[in-house]
Amino acid sequence: MVAQRRVVDRRSVLRLGAGGVSTLALARVLSACGGSSSSTSSMDGPISDSMSLVQRWVPDQLGPGTQRLPISLADNAGMLMKGPAELTGRVIDLDDNVIADNLVATRRSLGEGSTPFWVFETTIDEPDIYMLIIDGGPSDGASLQVRSTTELVVPRPGAQLPGFDTPTFDDHRGVEPMCSRLPEACPFHDVTLNAALADGRRVVYIVGTPAHCRTGVCSPILEGLIPLGDEFTDTVFVHADVYADKAGTQVAPAVNDLSLTFEPVLFITDTTGAITHRFEGVWHPDEVRAALS
Repeated sequence: MVAQRRVVDRRSVLRLGAGGVSTLALARVLSACGGSSSSTSSMDGPISDSMSLVQRWVPDQLGPGTQRLPISLADNAGMLMKGPAELTGRVIDLDDNVIADNLVATRRSLGEGSTPFWVFETTIDEPDIYMLIIDGGPSDGASLQVRSTTELVVPRPGAQLPGFDTPTFDDHRGVEPMCSRLPEACPFHDVTLNAALADGRRVVYIVGTPAHCRTGVCSPILEGLIPLGDEFTDTVFVHADVYADKAGTQVAPAVNDLSLTFEPVLFITDTTGAITHRFEGVWHPDEVRAALS
């Protein structure tokens, strides 16, 4: 079957990409921390062209190289809490040239009450605007823009992770609460990020605010990391909260230190402090386990 050519201008494509993950400038958008939800789809039912693809990647921070493209599904009532066990698709450019084909993503979940997601991965080196098209899904797909490295401000794989004196149990450094996990702080506040990077071991550094996102993303992904901290003793885990106050009105220094416009985000470094992996928007603990294995 020959697909009908879509008429999409670049301005429309970029506008489509603005709703991907939680961005500090846009507050809490639907795709990051849950939002309204719908359960009209059966667990293993087929995708429909009446559904929408919700980008859960950062719309303005994709650079040349490996592209990790997590999506969720939505209908008119909101995010779907169920969906197909597997999605297939491709990436095309605005001239309908196929850039990557035969892409497969399996359904993942962060647990009861969380929105399922599918992670597509491919390599795109040329800065431009592209579309992720899901087989059987909406014809307009989901947009993504790969930018040149000179336009990117958030550290990415290959760069050194900047050091920072993150809040610890001994010194909250003006961040209250020091960790917003409930009912108690997570165990990743023994040392600062600076100390972790000087330790000579690998570092996992997560910036996220679990108290403001208990079922959507931030709390579940932090909970999923805690067992990994015990599993990978050759790695130092560090967490920094996004807000400096309980009400969430003041951004914490950790955000400004990395020029973040989104959260949550997780960095993995090698023993020299060079970033090997960056996860943002949403991810599963098994993805982090695989990166550390």
